[in-house]
Amino acid sequence: MQRFVPSLERLPRPLYSRNESLAPESWTEEHSHPWCQLSYAISGVLGVRTPGGDHVAPPRYAVWIPPDVVHQVVNRRRTEMRSLYLDPQAALALPGDCRVLEITPLVRELIRKVSELPVEYDQSGAAGRLVAVLLDELAGLRQAAFVLPLPKDRRLQGIYAALQENPADGRTLAQWGQSAGASERTLARLFLQDTGMRFGDWRQRLRLLMSLDALDAGESITVVAQAHGYESPSAFIAAFRHAFGSTPGELRAQ
Repeated sequence: MQRFVPSLERLPRPLYSRNESLAPESWTEEHSHPWCQLSYAISGVLGVRTPGGDHVAPPRYAVWIPPDVVHQVVNRRRTEMRSLYLDPQAALALPGDCRVLEITPLVRELIRKVSELPVEYDQSGAAGRLVAVLLDELAGLRQAAFVLPLPKDRRLQGIYAALQENPADGRTLAQWGQSAGASERTLARLFLQDTGMRFGDWRQRLRLLMSLDALDAGESITVVAQAHGYESPSAFIAAFRHAFGSTPGELRAQ
């Protein structure tokens, strides 16, 4: 289901908020705008694709998008999203690159409060001070590792598309080379060149990021592990902890 981006010539205030309930399989066209954006997942899992990679935000995480960055927002299952559009001058202390941020309980409540403000809130009053506190807190949020660099070579993009359809596909790089029309050595070099990662590490990161939707939906660790190419739940849990610093169970508990 395609979602349409609101047409704004300018922001009415330094912060403009939007609340959205996203149907399953929603997506936007690629677009950009001259202001910053924070897309926060209250429930469900958000995906934001940029030229730099796929950024995935499970609940309690958000994707930070600087001005003029081309991006596309997608979600596989029903998702509740809060979007903050920020004037670049008001967000000078925030990152200059796209990244996933861990939302603290304080920031969560601040986002909830500012989403209740009128569009043209009083900048010199309590509302303006609330926005200022939120901006200060956003600048101190920790970066999360829910990011997958995307390949640019068309042969690698074919492998990426196939693994999105079936993340459990266990073909070796040599076997992929037979269908991609390139040698194993060439594909290995291209993966490192395009993504900064070896193929095995890159595929593992893709599998783990794709597992976030199923984990959020409450599927068992055993089922999720098997569906995403892991021989056992323990192997899946170990890979998840190594990549993201917590186990799937700990992420759910958050």
